[in-house]
Amino acid sequence: MENKIEVIKSWLETGSINIFGLPMSGKDTQGIKLAEMLNAKFLSSGMIIRAKEKESKKSYSNSGALIPTNIFYEWVLPFLEHKSLLEYPLILSSIGRWSGEETQVMSVAASAGHPIKAVVLLNISENEAKARFEAAKTLGDRGEREDDKDLTVFETRLEEFKQKTTPVLQYYQDIKLLININGNQSREAVFEEIINKLYERATKNPTY
Repeated sequence: MENKIEVIKSWLETGSINIFGLPMSGKDTQGIKLAEMLNAKFLSSGMIIRAKEKESKKSYSNSGALIPTNIFYEWVLPFLEHKSLLEYPLILSSIGRWSGEETQVMSVAASAGHPIKAVVLLNISENEAKARFEAAKTLGDRGEREDDKDLTVFETRLEEFKQKTTPVLQYYQDIKLLININGNQSREAVFEEIINKLYERATKNPTY
């Protein structure tokens, strides 16, 4: 795997990999590990939003709905241009989840020196997402997240993904950036598949 990681690093340079998936699909888990392996910086849309909500004492996401696009542009998008990240590749967790935001994300990332080289989709079913939600409540391993406490809110998050994020993924599919990953595996197997498919992208489609 070490050789594959070195090839991916060379291909990625200071570019970005954006990771999507239903709630509970493991985006942050896989993204953080991938960032460590690639000596990249990890940016999570959800983490940024929750921090900004606490700082501003405003709440947009506790209902399970996506934050308005104008708030996304104000709170999240500027992180792509931060000078401290200039020399690093970026691993993004669901940056630009609402249809229409993806083209702005692509543009800002490219102009900041972090062009999006691949978009990883961790595929799990809604039933699997709900099962993981219930398991996480029992384990209590996701911190004090308001959007993780109520099944109705969680179901809203699933519906938001279906209605608003699915078109984003279709856009990335159309421009040949989307990489599908089977998320119904162990964490280790999911990560191995991500590495294998990024390696394949790096060696067979080096222009992306």
